[in-house]
Amino acid sequence: MSFLSLLQDSPVFFASCTAILGLMVGSFLNVVIYRLPEMMKRSWLQQCAELQGEAVKASSPYNLFTPRSTCPQCGHKITAWENIPVISYLMLRGRCSACHARISPRYPAVEALTALISGFIAWHYGYGFVAIAALIFVWALIALAVIDLNTQLLPDDITLPLLWIGLLVNINHGFTDIQSAVIGAVAGYLSLWSIYWCFKLISGKEGMGYGDFKLLAAIGAWLGWHMLPVVILLSSLVGAFVGIGLILAAKLHRNIPIPFGPYLVGGAFIALFWGEELVNTYLGLL
Repeated sequence: MSFLSLLQDSPVFFASCTAILGLMVGSFLNVVIYRLPEMMKRSWLQQCAELQGEAVKASSPYNLFTPRSTCPQCGHKITAWENIPVISYLMLRGRCSACHARISPRYPAVEALTALISGFIAWHYGYGFVAIAALIFVWALIALAVIDLNTQLLPDDITLPLLWIGLLVNINHGFTDIQSAVIGAVAGYLSLWSIYWCFKLISGKEGMGYGDFKLLAAIGAWLGWHMLPVVILLSSLVGAFVGIGLILAAKLHRNIPIPFGPYLVGGAFIALFWGEELVNTYLGLL
């Protein structure tokens, strides 16, 4: 029996292979999470210097592939055996092999989370185009959620391609029909845009960033307009509970902004897997 036949005929084998792939993708997502904000910062600084007429110094290449990953404390170059997802972290006991500086547990957490969700997608959707599309969707959302947690940024380099890919996926009814996807993209953007301006006119403050608009537009493009109420309701409820909990625990000042992107991502995950059931249950209750 060929490898492809095993993937098609054995849900357990397909889910297991996809989970292993998720581990490797999670390792790459850690690179994206760490480097993309720094790449944006360097680009902004370069643009500012050019606008001010300053001479821009030539710098060494810095992107998702160059230079080689190093320890941020001592500059030790990460070897292949030190870069095995999750396993290397456990073998190194969470510390750099050279300077013994602590390695953030975020790295194995992202790898493990990506593997678990990837395996579940394979089990939930089975072998086929929809599973592959769902993997791309979820991998991008994981990167966006963690970047937003760390920097309160939702990079256009991820949100905008994610929006267009969602529309392309739904041309042939991937997760919804193309009409619902287009309306979802527009409604997703305008819904948060409207809330943003209402809040700003009333309070004089900005309640959220433009990246949140684009992220919800991308989610609408993937899942359709009928899933947006589910995503917004779930993300708002979770965000409110977490924010109130942190304030009551005196770990967060009222004026400190809370990134909304991770909650939108959480709502999108739930809608992706159980959205139809939630909508049907709600309509049945009505």
